[in-house]
Amino acid sequence: MAKVALITGAARGQGRGHAVTLASEGVDIIAVDICAPVASMGYPLAGKEDLDQTVRAVEALGRRCVPVVADVRDGAALADAAGLLGRLDIVVANAGIGGAWEWDQVTPEIWRDVIDINLTGVWNTCVAAAPHLIAGGGGSVIIISSTAGLKGQPFLAPYVAAKSGIVGLARSLANEWAEHHIRVNTIHPAGVETGMSAGFATLQSLIDKHPHTGPIFVNALDVEVVEISDVSAAVAYLASDAARYVTGTELKVDAGNTIR
Repeated sequence: MAKVALITGAARGQGRGHAVTLASEGVDIIAVDICAPVASMGYPLAGKEDLDQTVRAVEALGRRCVPVVADVRDGAALADAAGLLGRLDIVVANAGIGGAWEWDQVTPEIWRDVIDINLTGVWNTCVAAAPHLIAGGGGSVIIISSTAGLKGQPFLAPYVAAKSGIVGLARSLANEWAEHHIRVNTIHPAGVETGMSAGFATLQSLIDKHPHTGPIFVNALDVEVVEISDVSAAVAYLASDAARYVTGTELKVDAGNTIR
């Protein structure tokens, strides 16, 4: 019987990449996305047509893909989604939003939305998935964090807070769920060119305004961004039996950003 993965933020970008990569490994997909705008964000989020494209890409590989339009802030909707294919083996908590602001430009709405989606949304995803993983005898939970989850990047305060918070959450759940043979890990990419990149369009102007901050964002390797496929390869590894004893770890796909 094919394994099943629940992926949030699956309509485009990294989420679609993870869905297609896992499908190529024989995994069926429950693809969740909000498919709606978030008013505090100054860039467009994915729509239903993007989610439909993910479904087509997965089905082209001969795997099932169930699309679910749901907000990760809605725990009940995620709980309904998690059981749609009768089992669950892999969870990729990928949904996220973000942007760049100086600290005094972060409104209460921006703070709330980033924390609620990027941190509480991950918690909701894990809680929704856990009963199915336990019933199936274990599985792999993969949480997409960021270099911002490991270092204090300026102008990203709510994003850094959320991405750092999910590292602690993953470590806690890795300990608590180990008895159920559930592994929990985080992945930390450097910048990745996706639809969410538009949210960080003001970052360069902020660095130019405060040039002493620039080196914080420079990668050790001579690349500005990593590819979606690089992150998806890390997802496939953590989902696989090759990583059967890997839990509670922070897997960096960051071109050396966090060693600078």
